[in-house]
Amino acid sequence: MAYSELIKNFSRIRDYMREFYVYGFKSRSEFTGKSARSYDDERRRIESWLGDYMGFRQTPEGRNVFLSIDSRLTSHNPLYAAWKTKSFTDGDITLHFLLFDILHDPETVLSLKEILSALDRYAESFGAERVPDESTLRKKLKEYVDEGIIRTEKRGRIMYYRRAADASYGSKEVLDFFSEVLPCGVVGSFLLDKRMQQEKNGCEDTFAFHKKSDSDCGESSGKQQAAQEGGSAGQTVNSAGGSPAAEREDAPSDCFAFKHHYITGAMDSEILAALFDAMQEKRAVALKTVGRRSKKEAERQVVPLKIMVSAQSGRQHLLAYAPQQDRIISFRVDYILSVKPGEICETFDELREMLAGMQPHIWGVSTQGRSGQRLEHIEFTIRHDADEMFIPNRLRREKRCGTIERLSPDTLRFSADVYDASELIPWIRTFICRITSFSCSDKKLEAQFMADLEAMYEMYGLKGGEEP
Repeated sequence: MAYSELIKNFSRIRDYMREFYVYGFKSRSEFTGKSARSYDDERRRIESWLGDYMGFRQTPEGRNVFLSIDSRLTSHNPLYAAWKTKSFTDGDITLHFLLFDILHDPETVLSLKEILSALDRYAESFGAERVPDESTLRKKLKEYVDEGIIRTEKRGRIMYYRRAADASYGSKEVLDFFSEVLPCGVVGSFLLDKRMQQEKNGCEDTFAFHKKSDSDCGESSGKQQAAQEGGSAGQTVNSAGGSPAAEREDAPSDCFAFKHHYITGAMDSEILAALFDAMQEKRAVALKTVGRRSKKEAERQVVPLKIMVSAQSGRQHLLAYAPQQDRIISFRVDYILSVKPGEICETFDELREMLAGMQPHIWGVSTQGRSGQRLEHIEFTIRHDADEMFIPNRLRREKRCGTIERLSPDTLRFSADVYDASELIPWIRTFICRITSFSCSDKKLEAQFMADLEAMYEMYGLKGGEEP
């Protein structure tokens, strides 16, 4: 059962979960962001959701608390539990169930006064006063309309309300994949909870889905796309009754298992949802960000264009147009504190086209290199034996842009023109011992690459390089 002290502001929980899981291994005395009492409160709260994944280590500095999650055993993201704990009052609960008892199906259409009259009848049968006043009811109905749970229609000057029609949740395989791979997967996790809860209650016939065969499941792909188009993040769905997630937390998925399960994006779902909404509406936003090292907060106006998700690390980045700098720049989503919608951007489509034209020269997310040149040229050659075709195959498979030329039966050259050549260096290093030449238009970067090789040779006692 979740910790009884429920939350209203998720940003605070996001900060603490990042400290416990992403950074982790801090003792109570080392956590200086808040008071020791706040640390204890948040630790107990997170432990109530993720107790099975909490670990402790005793050090001379004190007891360190951290989260430890094995993706081989956990096929569903446990961090979604933080989104399934909401703040509410007894009046909220009562009004919620009474409203949906009154608007029990999509064919029932009532005005505000008719709903108030029905609530009065309920109150009379309970021997209590009217549950809400007209202002409270109007605000609650507007909240549900914004969420898409209730629909409205105007007849003359009077607004009428009806319950939205039930939607198909899709197959379990689709929801499994969506919840664990795509941005804002918490929406899929909520839908999966509702689907499993209704199946448990014997309501399987209310879902429109097809059951895949075992062979179909075996052919499903769990590979994450490196870039996701901006779109609607979907509607918020409230889980009803029980906690199916708790029952399936450690149960393996029917079709999907993950060697590298990138789960920390769950903490950024609220930020991503706001960015997707802005992109769909083609509007600018005000971003509040925090510096990675300085920890200073800053705010700037940008036009969000695309979310890029790394297939290597799982990090999520926003590519956005910054009017102040008149160029497209990137922001790490986990360093965005808040997103406020702004005005409609009339040039949104043109900015998207500009980004599409730039992407063949973007290796990661950087759109400006250190050299100050428009584009930087980088190339290297590798040599392989006749029985080592896995080397050129890997080169072709992993290159994101650029070209590969066959210079001889055993020699290949890779070259690319990119905005930031330094982004390729970690990948190029994985071909060390195969590389025969390397050059870059950024001569400082080229010198640094060579200096790193010399340092490695010296460390292994091979100063000056290996003997032929």
